[in-house]
Amino acid sequence: MYITRAIEGYLTEVSRQFPVVLLTGARQVGKTTVLRHLGGRDRTCISLDDPRHLELARADPALFLQRYPPPLLIDEIQYAPQLLPLIKMAVDAKRRPGAYWLTGSQQFHLMRGVSESLAGRVAVARLLGLSRREILGEEPAAEPFLPTEDGLRKRRDRARPLTLAGLYDTIHRGSFPSLISDKSLHPETYFGSFTATYLQRDVRDLARVGDEMAFLRFLRASAARTGQLLNISEVSRDAGVSPVTGGKWLSILEASGLIYLLEPWYANPTRRMVKRPKLYFLDTGLAAYLLDYVTPGTLEAGALTGAILETWIMGELLKSWWNNGLRAPFHYYRDHDQKEIDLLIIQNGVVHPLEFKKTASPGRHSVQHFSLLNKLGMPVGPGGVLCLTPDLMPLTDKFWSIPVSLL
Repeated sequence: MYITRAIEGYLTEVSRQFPVVLLTGARQVGKTTVLRHLGGRDRTCISLDDPRHLELARADPALFLQRYPPPLLIDEIQYAPQLLPLIKMAVDAKRRPGAYWLTGSQQFHLMRGVSESLAGRVAVARLLGLSRREILGEEPAAEPFLPTEDGLRKRRDRARPLTLAGLYDTIHRGSFPSLISDKSLHPETYFGSFTATYLQRDVRDLARVGDEMAFLRFLRASAARTGQLLNISEVSRDAGVSPVTGGKWLSILEASGLIYLLEPWYANPTRRMVKRPKLYFLDTGLAAYLLDYVTPGTLEAGALTGAILETWIMGELLKSWWNNGLRAPFHYYRDHDQKEIDLLIIQNGVVHPLEFKKTASPGRHSVQHFSLLNKLGMPVGPGGVLCLTPDLMPLTDKFWSIPVSLL
């Protein structure tokens, strides 16, 4: 069963403009499936997971490209970076829009090769798992989430109700297409296989990790801190490795599309880079599996219930921007008094503040820290509290109580 993806419109558009399109993301989020669907029967698809194709691509990349002329889809291009310079030569000789479609699940090495070989010739998109709208089969071409009054009312008009039990069932199952399309597949079985494959393939390729069990401990320790400020020393200590090793392994998690690091906002960009980011797992089902939450009910009642809800909200917000081919202009705010705002969306010089709360009845106190933004010297636009309220309701003349069902 094919599930329509919101990113399809963007991929179709850039394929008419660029000779190369690269779709990145974690394994099994549906990169190849969506490109196969868009390419139809006219486009040859070659996977470098196949040892025969990989051997030819590495040993004789020129012959590989002669054997498989465009329009061509090359899956897992990071395994044969030798192809990239020759793809550059091919598109320069005959600049044909959409000639080569590429997928990759390891951005760490892949993006370096792409930037060196295909600069100005490639459109890069990033795919996450299924959004709630995609799972429900709703209109996928929604605009990026922005908490303006007009945007929120449009979302309210087409939103479906979401119960607490339904929400945590969605959070617990996660967003990988295989789990969504096959309800008989148990999350614990799926994520067990996914984690084993990830450790055996991506981790070895990216860092040549010798102790896979130590890396698995690091992965679990990271999951335990989703939605929280990152302290790499603490995570490394829990995994039994040095902070230097922990820093390298964190880069692997980010490069392989498993985590997102939300940077803080400071008026001085140089200060922003030295402050701690917040860590978010990009699939809540995987995080729940790593933390041994075996049912949605135990997850909802557990110690990390608020953090996992915040993680899910962040993932849905990221999808709404990335599926439109846009960089997510996201930061969080935290001052020296430890006063924090969960998310700032900065668009066209305007700051839109958002809080994430596991409550059905937020009050004005929930947005009290928004006044801290006045010292940024930037206009503050509409914002609000994303929460479990059943209806879109005003909290002030500018800020809203926003149901998570609007995501």
